[in-house]
Amino acid sequence: MTLTIDSAVTLNNGITMPLLGLGMYQARSDGEAQQAVQWALEAGYRLIDTAQYYRNEKAVGEAIRRSAIPREEIFVTTKLWNTDHGYDRARSAFEASCQRLGLDVIDLYLIHWPVERLRGESWRALEKLYAEGKCRAIGVSNYTVRHLEELLHTAGVVPAVNQVEFSPYLYQKELLAYCQAHGIQLEAYSPLTKGQRLRDPNLVAIAQTYQKTPAQILIRWALQHKVVVIPKSTNRGRIRENADVFDFEISPEDMARLDAFDETLRTSWDPTNAL
Repeated sequence: MTLTIDSAVTLNNGITMPLLGLGMYQARSDGEAQQAVQWALEAGYRLIDTAQYYRNEKAVGEAIRRSAIPREEIFVTTKLWNTDHGYDRARSAFEASCQRLGLDVIDLYLIHWPVERLRGESWRALEKLYAEGKCRAIGVSNYTVRHLEELLHTAGVVPAVNQVEFSPYLYQKELLAYCQAHGIQLEAYSPLTKGQRLRDPNLVAIAQTYQKTPAQILIRWALQHKVVVIPKSTNRGRIRENADVFDFEISPEDMARLDAFDETLRTSWDPTNAL
């Protein structure tokens, strides 16, 4: 599997999305977030993932404007937060995100969480925003197979992306297969387990085989499963390290070993019981 930092996937509506991006969760808006985006763009990243909930949309937008990279080459994702579900509120929240980002068009707008009773109306609002050309693609986050089945039963637009926690320690194989079968691109947040398994001796042993860090193995594993990956960091060295995953390939045998690490480890939210 030949991949580069410029590798991208084609979403179900024909637009392309970079395979590797920078996650902005918990990046402070006091300059830290802006600096992280700047470093990521310098390192070759072209996907930046933020959210209303992260409170750093303004900083992300400022970094993009200050960059010499043309706007059309940067893929920007943001998300609808739980308190803004419902048709009218979702549309208002989208406009507010655009204003904070300073962008006329969002590349990908996601429902952040499957909020009970209201998510259907919110999806209808996203479909309208998409039809109006205000976002290039729409999708969801933290949706299980059950939530996706519910959505597909009524949706006029199939979500382009489902962003979920995904790592060898939370290998959501059924969800990955379901998304692939329905033309939905899976995207991995917290691919590094928030550092909780980076010292796992089994992972360290595999990393030593390839003369890579455990974090690089986790990122490459997700890429080889054809999953978009958005590791979060505000450290310049780690941002570069996380992008240095395109000069090697994990063997089928080691991919199988990594697959077997699954222990249903969730370091973030668990949407399993979200009604």
